[in-house]
Amino acid sequence: MEYAAHLIDFVLHVDRYIEDFVKLYDYWIYLLLFLIIFCEAGVVLTPLLPGDSLLFVVGGLCAVGLIDWALCCFLLSIAAIIGGQFNYWMGSKIGKKMLSSNSKWFGERELKKTQDFYNTYGPSALVIARFVPFIRTFAPFVAGMGQMTFINFTIYNVLGALIWVFGVIGVGYALGNVPWVKDHIEFFIWGLLLVPSLIAVVGSYKLKSKDASK
Repeated sequence: MEYAAHLIDFVLHVDRYIEDFVKLYDYWIYLLLFLIIFCEAGVVLTPLLPGDSLLFVVGGLCAVGLIDWALCCFLLSIAAIIGGQFNYWMGSKIGKKMLSSNSKWFGERELKKTQDFYNTYGPSALVIARFVPFIRTFAPFVAGMGQMTFINFTIYNVLGALIWVFGVIGVGYALGNVPWVKDHIEFFIWGLLLVPSLIAVVGSYKLKSKDASK
């Protein structure tokens, strides 16, 4: 319970944590950011890591010169791409075993949600999933279980990673230091978490309603 509380505090106040880390450890921040993005994209057991909010905060820090924009975009794009490829590979190797083992981290419920997401958006689901918490982590894993060929997955994984990293860092660069945003960063982070998820849920519901009416 204490671990969960610390994780939630990190997600909601990632701006303070990352800024403090930059001041204390300087260039080691790039390794930390790389590892967080890699794990969030590549390890199905770590869906709670702050992907969107972290990239947004990174953009804000780049805008004030605390970290380098070009280096962040390059490294974090690589982390997101490699993470997705690793997640896909793990899904192809142990996905069905993990599902049959009744894992508390990944079961029928998570599989059904992700499959519904694929059914709603088709191959572009991998690009859209980058902006949807939880689905972002599970989508490559499910794709590896048989939803998509390796070539198709790689194309959409690379495209999604580049749009996600450059897009969210860009928004953070433009808005991260606006006084109102800085003063209400928790609300903005909640928005990054909830709005894309709500859009995905609505899209999935519309697809089910359409199928039911046929």
